[in-house]
Amino acid sequence: MKTIKGPAIFLAQFADDVAPFNNLKNICEYMADLGYKGVQIPSWDGRLIDLQKAAESKTYADEIAGIVAETGMQITELSTHLQGQLVAVHPAYNELFDGFAPANLKGDLKGKTEWATQQLKYAAKASSNLGLTAHATFSGALMWHTVYPWPQRPAGLVETGFTELAKRWTPILDEFDQYGIDVCYELHPGEDLHDGVTFEMFLEKVNNHKRANILYDPSHFVLQCLDYLQFIDFYHDRIKMFHVKDAEFNPTGKQGVYGGFQGWVERAGRFRSLGDGQVDFSGIFSKLSQYDYDGWAVLEWECAIKHPEQGAAEGAPFIDSHIIRVTEKAFDDFAGVGADEEFNKKILGI
Repeated sequence: MKTIKGPAIFLAQFADDVAPFNNLKNICEYMADLGYKGVQIPSWDGRLIDLQKAAESKTYADEIAGIVAETGMQITELSTHLQGQLVAVHPAYNELFDGFAPANLKGDLKGKTEWATQQLKYAAKASSNLGLTAHATFSGALMWHTVYPWPQRPAGLVETGFTELAKRWTPILDEFDQYGIDVCYELHPGEDLHDGVTFEMFLEKVNNHKRANILYDPSHFVLQCLDYLQFIDFYHDRIKMFHVKDAEFNPTGKQGVYGGFQGWVERAGRFRSLGDGQVDFSGIFSKLSQYDYDGWAVLEWECAIKHPEQGAAEGAPFIDSHIIRVTEKAFDDFAGVGADEEFNKKILGI
């Protein structure tokens, strides 16, 4: 068994134009002072990293890694959540996702997809230059508008959708494979890959590509009423990344999973700071340790109520207290009698 690395933190929700969140050095110093040992960097945020430059210049990548190392931390992974979303977008969502891409691509669905695909390929090389082994992203969605089948889905629609999704992602997965880096899809509502079944359907279409893996985030499974502990039993071989994020689901006689178009504070299902929700993190850390999870525990802070700085301050000790230093010997070794093959046969009467 392996001891999970951490605590680490995803910087996307904290980056800002205001110090100390306005550049990589400042934000890393801030997080290091809170007790974090690693940072996951959103590759779309130019205040923290120039993704294309990190892909094309090993010197620049070394400078980025050096900035983080000077604060006593290390980079855990890069993220392309926004770019990954644009790899597959249904036309109904075209304008809604304009903010995820450069302004000159506004309204250009094909252009955004081509740009996003190149971004993912930059991320593969940049991750290699930074010495990373895993990468965080979204799958995008061609079928999300049909997730609740009314009117009923035409025969073959899902098959066609996953075939197209795999067609778009296979060259990207192959690119990451060249550098020995796992692509970890955050299974998330709004994405075609949002639970175990949809991940399996995609995996079949990409011929069980070894680089197609999972970013495990239990908060999204709480809001789907999915058994997030058994999920680890099913998919532990593909879980290569872990977002430590809390959530709660409190259905009433008025609303449930869908939320009735309410804001986050009023929804039955909402994200919470660590320890304020319903996620069984003791169970999760135990199962991941049991299955030799060889990665980081990364806080993704999102909460409808608590201030982010309080959430970040509470997150590091929370994660640290849940990381299990795995044992190197059995607890009952003290009672061992020692044996050899002949002794074993004698005990068995053979």
